[in-house]
Amino acid sequence: MGIGRLSDGLAPKPPMGWNSWNRFGVKIDEALVLETAEAMVTSGLRDAGYRYVVIDDGWMASERDRNGNFVADPEKFPAGMKELADRIHSLGLRFGIYTDAGTKTCQDLPASLGYEFRDARRFAEWGVDYVKVDWCHTDGMGPRALYAKWAMALRATGRPIVLSICEWGRARPWEWAGELGHLWRTSWDIQPEWSSIVTILDRQAELHPFAGPDHWNDPDMLEVGNGELTGDQSRAHFAMWAMLAAPLMAGNDLRTMTDEVREILIAPEIVAIDQDSLGKQGRRIRRDGDTEIWIRELAAGHRAVAAFNRGFDHREVWISLEELGIEPRTDVRVRDLWQRTDVRVIRREIVAATNPVSATVLRVAQQ
Repeated sequence: MGIGRLSDGLAPKPPMGWNSWNRFGVKIDEALVLETAEAMVTSGLRDAGYRYVVIDDGWMASERDRNGNFVADPEKFPAGMKELADRIHSLGLRFGIYTDAGTKTCQDLPASLGYEFRDARRFAEWGVDYVKVDWCHTDGMGPRALYAKWAMALRATGRPIVLSICEWGRARPWEWAGELGHLWRTSWDIQPEWSSIVTILDRQAELHPFAGPDHWNDPDMLEVGNGELTGDQSRAHFAMWAMLAAPLMAGNDLRTMTDEVREILIAPEIVAIDQDSLGKQGRRIRRDGDTEIWIRELAAGHRAVAAFNRGFDHREVWISLEELGIEPRTDVRVRDLWQRTDVRVIRREIVAATNPVSATVLRVAQQ
């Protein structure tokens, strides 16, 4: 895992949950968050592994109180954050919140520069389990120093709190953030568009050495169910994030999602790839025009293989066992994880069919 990596057991697998930003922006309030938490339970997302209900920017009042403490916007969150956290916890879920390392949040609300220890204590008092720390309004500031201060502040509370570092990959956080936080953004903000998803995916291809239990590369939250993404695009997005051992933070409206969107988000065998206990991030091993082969090593010596087709034609892809690091004369069992069916026992090479703009995901197990 490398020297100086976190190993506190707070994020042994990539965190899963929901974040308010992608769908709702600052249009958030108590009712929305509670309804979402309840939908997480009734939809089956909680049972599929989604745990964190994270409120992003826009929750705080426009000023701190006279003691310098954060205050929730009284119109949006009249019962306050402690009450909200208690209700979320009562559903068997965990509560996450947002702040910014600079002088103001991205939406120009009070942020945490100079208040790190006070704010961390406040969050702990409220029952927060996860803190996302953004990077707006930080001109001239050093992310390593500021996030190190946040790591100290959260540890000093004595409460187990996951730290999500969000400086958008500017200062190559994969090289230093693993000893400070549990996950760090590797890219700018995702958009609910195919071009955004594939551009961010390309940025992850060389980052696999830096991820592992308790320290994860974060290519940003999911856009499944948002914008004009098709079912195939949403499935490909979800599958490739699972191959990347990425945090799976739903960003859609859980209260009104279609059955198709729900089934993508809870796809058990794809989620199992993301949550594999070995914690190895997948890597791209081949690119032929619009088709790519990604491989991820799994526990028990298994492999996950994704045939990713970013183009608009059907393609068949041949993958030799040698490419997967398997002796070619070995018999292997191949399972299609979207179809949830065993394909067959094969030797030497695997043939995967891909639809346009989609990802076929296979699990390869040696006999």
